[in-house]
Amino acid sequence: MSKYVIAIDHGTTSTRAVIFDHAGQVVSLAQLPHDQILPKPGWVEHNPVQVWKNTQEVIATAMIHGGIKASDIAAAGIATQRMTVLIWDRHTGVPVYNAIVWQDSRVEQYPVVLDEDVATGFKLRLGLPEGAPMSIHRATWILDNVSGAREAAERGDLMLGTMDTWLAWKLTGGTQGGVHVTDVTCATQNWLMDVDTMEWMPDFAEIMRVPIGMLPEIRSSSELYGYGREGGVLPGVPLTGILGDQQAALFGQACFTPGSAKSTYGTGNFLLMNTGAQRHASRHGLLSTIGYKIGEAPAVYALEGSAAVTGSLIQWLRDNLVMFSDAEDVEWLARKVPDNGGAYFVPAFSGLYAPYWRPDARGAIVGLTRFVNRSHIARAALEAVAYQTRELIDIMHADSGVDLAELKVDGGMTANETLMQFQADMLGVDVVRPVLAESTALGAAYAAGIAVGYWDGEADIVNNWAEGRRWRPEMAEADTERLYGDWKKAVTRTFGWVDVEQKEN
Repeated sequence: MSKYVIAIDHGTTSTRAVIFDHAGQVVSLAQLPHDQILPKPGWVEHNPVQVWKNTQEVIATAMIHGGIKASDIAAAGIATQRMTVLIWDRHTGVPVYNAIVWQDSRVEQYPVVLDEDVATGFKLRLGLPEGAPMSIHRATWILDNVSGAREAAERGDLMLGTMDTWLAWKLTGGTQGGVHVTDVTCATQNWLMDVDTMEWMPDFAEIMRVPIGMLPEIRSSSELYGYGREGGVLPGVPLTGILGDQQAALFGQACFTPGSAKSTYGTGNFLLMNTGAQRHASRHGLLSTIGYKIGEAPAVYALEGSAAVTGSLIQWLRDNLVMFSDAEDVEWLARKVPDNGGAYFVPAFSGLYAPYWRPDARGAIVGLTRFVNRSHIARAALEAVAYQTRELIDIMHADSGVDLAELKVDGGMTANETLMQFQADMLGVDVVRPVLAESTALGAAYAAGIAVGYWDGEADIVNNWAEGRRWRPEMAEADTERLYGDWKKAVTRTFGWVDVEQKEN
């Protein structure tokens, strides 16, 4: 039996290769950043050729550093940022344009004008809340704005996919027989897949003016897609796992029962709750999505909510206000005071996501008096992260009726113990950080390994998962509700700051 499983973890700013053993421990790791291409305000692009070059390099580096050969690897899995879109020529393998990143705002130029009843029907099938951006618009933009692209697409010369699709195609041979696939978790983020049937929607693709033949085949999250091409970095290695990054973290955190949830604390916060075999259409602005699908087993659904500005708020305090030199210092500063001094920070720098979906909102600090100092502001910023997570948990409960048992957490901000304790207080449940921080890469590795029998299934993952630190609620409920109530009041003060009609002009 081969000794290891490798995961390719392609994120917004870097690509990593992580090699795991059967105990789920990291054996070797390599990472490379890729360029953030910003052609215009609000536009964000990546160079797919650079991403592929980096992917090959990190795989090779991780294997060399670990003294590992391709024959030692049982399977490979991919976890990627989910809504970044690219189009390439199926004959030459050359992208027709840079990948348009999930953060890119140019898609606001492409509203879909539909009869209200028809629009509601599509949104139910897509699992899409009102106001959420549609990543398939990025494909429409490329077809409309790159010379000759639409004609080539109509001829069947172009392929469309998210970054998992691109990497899977390249790893398995590219123009020499590479597989054109995606999994259900990445497909659901394209806003062209019916989340109940897990099939593309030709009627909606026609409205979006995207030829259906460009799209990859939708597969489960754990099955054999193809093999690493001979002469490549993973020759003969089965590619058997694909998951969107947030779903990979859900899987890696062993959130297998309804009500189990994870929150990733990064640039923004991404929270997913397992809702089981039943999909719950959200009434409060959440995504109704697929958590994972293992082979022929039924899909497991999830509710997803995100807070756009969490870790990036601390970066803003560091870089724009120069309140400290290292992001980690925010905790030291916040601990100088026992509370927020009455100040609340609503970081709606580019509007508010779920449950509000208010693009007209902008950031605000409210409740200021002369008593408030920079330590109070630092504490208010940390508390804002916890308040936003509480909002998401509340509406997940309202949509699903499923109670949160505990919150599993990962990401860089979980090192901030002041934040984690306040998060437990706000939720009224335990907050748990695992020993291993590599939840996203680990989830992709588990999906890949299960498909080839390297791991037996969920039981092995549960056995491998180990608790690193647990925070239990300590604050009195009356104090929790007072603080949360004032936060909700502060949020309303940010509404209507941007005149939408003026913005459109």
